[in-house]
Amino acid sequence: MAPMTSVGEEMHALVERLYPLCRSITGDGVRATLEIVGEYLPLQVHEVPTGTEVLDWTIPQEWNIRDAYVADAAGKRVVDFAASSLHVLGYSVPVAATMPLAELREHLHTLPDHPSWVPYRTSYWTPAWGFCLAQETLDALPDGEYEVRIDSTLADGHLTYAEHMVPGQVADEVIVSCHVCHPSLANDNLAGIAVAVFLARALAEQKPYYTYRFLFAPGTIGAITWLARNAEPRAGGRVKHGLVLACAGDPGRLTYKRSRRGDAQIDRVMRHVLAASERPHRITEFSPYGYDERQFCSPGFDLGVGSLSRTPYAEYPEYHTSADNPDFVSPEAMADTLGVCREAFAVLDRDRRYVNLSPYGEPQLGRRGLYDSLGGRSDAKQAQMAMLWVLNLSDGEHSLLDVAERSGLPFDTVAVAADALHEAGLIKEGR
Repeated sequence: MAPMTSVGEEMHALVERLYPLCRSITGDGVRATLEIVGEYLPLQVHEVPTGTEVLDWTIPQEWNIRDAYVADAAGKRVVDFAASSLHVLGYSVPVAATMPLAELREHLHTLPDHPSWVPYRTSYWTPAWGFCLAQETLDALPDGEYEVRIDSTLADGHLTYAEHMVPGQVADEVIVSCHVCHPSLANDNLAGIAVAVFLARALAEQKPYYTYRFLFAPGTIGAITWLARNAEPRAGGRVKHGLVLACAGDPGRLTYKRSRRGDAQIDRVMRHVLAASERPHRITEFSPYGYDERQFCSPGFDLGVGSLSRTPYAEYPEYHTSADNPDFVSPEAMADTLGVCREAFAVLDRDRRYVNLSPYGEPQLGRRGLYDSLGGRSDAKQAQMAMLWVLNLSDGEHSLLDVAERSGLPFDTVAVAADALHEAGLIKEGR
């Protein structure tokens, strides 16, 4: 794979390309987004019809929009959907009317504390219409009549989501999920989409142990739909681990949110990798609020799925505003997020339990050439200690991650030691 600086720039270019599209939980904007993602990865696209029952939910009507504006008496568009998809309340019903500013104000959304920013607002489940604009724009509007036009449709259609699979050595799966429903918001979640795309490409260059399933779906209803359609066998047993990617490109420190279980393998791996990397980070406990980890971790499924972000949702001022634009995310931050994911999945893929085949006393490593293999290595003492630790804890109960945590040695050093001992016939895989 290309150097991380170059990959970061490629991810940022993908964010910029996706940014203008008007996405929602359904509609052509989602399809257009997936078409672009499909240029990077082969996708299996699914269309689920309006009215389909998915767990306790029902697939809604499909929303599409062609144009929308507020025009003054001279015909000048003072609010224009063509300038930004954020200017329209998501899922707005069609409107064609003329009304005074006093009446129009009831349908206008602003951010008084950030007067130059445009907010992101939606009304998925309640019929409504509205516009979002900067407070300074609203303050400059004179009283008078305004033409209001929203050229949208709400009609029976489909909810669209897509999957990409990286085959592994085993059928057990790791889910990587990101939401594709937000309009022009770069960190939430175009950066997450970009990191997922390039993570999938990096894994494809390897021969991973697990099968990795990447899910590109609208938030909440998309994950619920996938779970409803895949309760067996994947969600019922084949999904062993998972990670939700969101807010992956801002300048904040990395944040990992544990799964509902709190001690799932992905939780342990992320804690170890973040600590070993010495990156600024924090680890938070599970909460049934946030992104789609809460769907995968709902009690009926209780999958081992955590969430990785930089600054979490609603904890940065730019969240759900026009200030969350491509300038807010950086190639360096996205490359760093991607790097952590790659490191974490490398640990996840290589973590095994072994059984010591010579458990009575310490086996003679020298006559097997294992000490000779360390000659000249700058980390020879560390590598020797890793072999001794692996031998001592290879009782079928402890994994290599257990060894790394207990010994304080780097996981990679422990895994290399295990490979050498396995090749020498001193341990066998007990997984």
